[in-house]
Amino acid sequence: MNLQLRTQPGAQPGKRILVAGDVMLDRYWFGEVNRISPEAPVPIVRVEKREERLGGAANVARNAVALGVEAGLVGVIGQDEAGNIVETLLDESGISSYLSRDHSISTIIKLRVIGRQQQLLRIDFEERPTATVLRDKLSRFNALIAAYDVIVLSDYAKGSLVNVAAMIAAARAAGKPVLVDPKGSDFRRYAGASLLTPNKAELRQVIGEWANEDELSAKAQALRSELGLQALLLTRSEEGMTLYTDQEVTHVAAMAREVYDVSGAGDTVIAAMAAMLAQGVAMRDAVVIANRAGGIVVGKLGTATVTREELFAAA
Repeated sequence: MNLQLRTQPGAQPGKRILVAGDVMLDRYWFGEVNRISPEAPVPIVRVEKREERLGGAANVARNAVALGVEAGLVGVIGQDEAGNIVETLLDESGISSYLSRDHSISTIIKLRVIGRQQQLLRIDFEERPTATVLRDKLSRFNALIAAYDVIVLSDYAKGSLVNVAAMIAAARAAGKPVLVDPKGSDFRRYAGASLLTPNKAELRQVIGEWANEDELSAKAQALRSELGLQALLLTRSEEGMTLYTDQEVTHVAAMAREVYDVSGAGDTVIAAMAAMLAQGVAMRDAVVIANRAGGIVVGKLGTATVTREELFAAA
């Protein structure tokens, strides 16, 4: 494939991505389901295996490392067992940790119960960080910017990115590309970013419904222009991805793969975009690679990563 030959960069471990955002611990309890509870019409899961993985912004950093670049992570965790596990997993993954500990909260946990390879239940534990710790995190972020090539802000609306406008301004003032995975119904706080990567549901919250591709393009381009973005990348599940820039609209069809689990797919996409841009790949070509990465990761269970070998073997 000619595009693959043009855009496959050699691994450049000297390239560095700084990820900031909502850091989570993803817990998985796997078990067998053989009967229904006599107490309520729900399945009984006999837990046989447990796994813990990096989630949220930490999963973005983990994906970046899997794609051959170095990564640092800025965020907030609690002074608790889950926070200690996050730190251990970051160290095992080779991610530089710049996490702030908040003694007033617990680390964000998403607990998923899996029976017969199907997610039966998810339980979320989350608290918003305190203002004092967020100021410490912002100071740490500002001090780190100069040492990194690309900045990624992973917003899960859990409170770690309340200073996102200031973070974007500081990174852009330092001449760094800023990629944002956004949340919420108001994207104005992301103004000035290099690239936003909303999915369809997230974009619909901001620009409303669209009747056809022309209306979608008009609304997306108007939003991109209003926010002063270099580009807007719309991830569209089975419809692939569409990149909007001031020069063109580029659509990339989805890979023909079975969708097993979409958990963390957005993390993989933005990590792939950041890794490719850090290594000098043009944005239009980086989208093709990120689309490929997203197509691979949805075929895996839970928050997962895509390696360089998998990514370019899939071309």
